[in-house]
Amino acid sequence: MALFDDLPPETALTQIAPGAVLLHGFAKDGDAALLQAIETVLQQAPLRHWQTPGGYTMSVAMSNCGPLGWVSSASGYRYAAVDPLTDQPWPALPACLLDLAQRAAAQAGYANFSPDACLINQYVPGAKLSLHQDKDELDLRAPIVSLSLGLPAVFLFGTPSRQDRPQRWRLVHGDVVVWGGPSRLAYHGVAALADGEHALLGRRRLNLTFRCVR
Repeated sequence: MALFDDLPPETALTQIAPGAVLLHGFAKDGDAALLQAIETVLQQAPLRHWQTPGGYTMSVAMSNCGPLGWVSSASGYRYAAVDPLTDQPWPALPACLLDLAQRAAAQAGYANFSPDACLINQYVPGAKLSLHQDKDELDLRAPIVSLSLGLPAVFLFGTPSRQDRPQRWRLVHGDVVVWGGPSRLAYHGVAALADGEHALLGRRRLNLTFRCVR
């Protein structure tokens, strides 16, 4: 299904690449509890804009929860057990978020998913994420689980080759994308977020990605 096609029912599953699926509206019914849990995390570990090794400041604001958190600085990308801004451990991964990630992974065909890192990304209009691979994790056998909340976004999903043109998928509030297996190292990103107003999140999109690092 290409961008701007009519979306299927909320319970539908669309395979977007080998080993990669889009679960339409998977998290919509429990969104209030999820948003409350995210807000609790962000009160302890506020969003911030990381600096990239190239010296740029990311347009996406980020935080983490779980045993490990993804961080970026002039010295490189890495996972760390403590928040470099506070020198404290990252907040615990809320049970409702862990349950969602595990159920989504199982629905996509990946049983026994046990993430030890959850990245929280906030997009505002104009923010984007360039094409990249998630390859800082030591365990590439496990999938990535990605939850979208708030404003719609255009998700770019390609192949493990940067030369291949990515497909464009419209993600709306409650959608979950899971990718692993032959697509685990697929290049992916998010096009610049269009302006809009969401009933729960206003002019924002939240994206949570769950990973097995160790």
